[in-house]
Amino acid sequence: MSTLTASRAAPAGEDTLDDRVVRRRLGPGRRIPLGFWIGPVALLALWFAGSATGLLDPRTLSEPWTVVDTAAGLVESGRLQESLLTSAVRALLGLGIGVAVGTVLAVVSGLSRLGEAFIDGPIQVKRSIPTLALIPLLILWLGIGEEMKVVTIALGVLVPVYIHTHNGLRSIEGRYAELAETIGVSRAEFVRDVVLPGAMPGFLLGLRFAVTTALLALVVVEQVNSTSGIGHMITLASNYGQTDVIVVGLVVYAVLGLVADGSVRLIERKALSWRRTLAG
Repeated sequence: MSTLTASRAAPAGEDTLDDRVVRRRLGPGRRIPLGFWIGPVALLALWFAGSATGLLDPRTLSEPWTVVDTAAGLVESGRLQESLLTSAVRALLGLGIGVAVGTVLAVVSGLSRLGEAFIDGPIQVKRSIPTLALIPLLILWLGIGEEMKVVTIALGVLVPVYIHTHNGLRSIEGRYAELAETIGVSRAEFVRDVVLPGAMPGFLLGLRFAVTTALLALVVVEQVNSTSGIGHMITLASNYGQTDVIVVGLVVYAVLGLVADGSVRLIERKALSWRRTLAG
């Protein structure tokens, strides 16, 4: 604190510590190239080591090389691509609908007291009820087809997007509204130039949670009377005791999650490059 205080209090013209230097010394340090993948690669290394040394029973967890051979066989037969395409379409549809609805509700609730009165309460009620607990009711309403699966994913996605976007809207400093009123900015311009950029950090954080929630819901709904998808493939493999096929499905889910989260992180880094944070 003394260094920061001294640098701020230093008269103009004197040498002061650049903010980037301070953040480099006191912050988490320089960004590690491909650092996002170090943890997953370390887990893979432990898996290889445990299987090679016999610490992991292949009946409990198949060896990595067995899983690779099984995945190659599934790819040759076309079964893996077909299941992956089905799961990806379900996840993307549910994610898209949930993000769109959650964002609209958050904007309406965040910018209007009347909107908040009608919207925020039901969303908080939905937040307290796990989405997966609604599956029996959704089956009664929509059957066991694709509609039920997509709606379940969308309901799970909606809540984190709404919560974090709404919080981002309400966290915008009031002085910006005062300044906008002073210079005569219209409401539409205020929303476009101040509200939406100010809410972007919250929205992107909610999007990261939404991606994880979408995959979690996908895993569950694909095991409810499904006839296709990665979850269906895992369920069949479980019935026949095919541990290697189960692990292939889990690896696919993990890769989907990592790629999706990495994509959101990249978007966040580009869209919020104007922020001066410890992440630097």
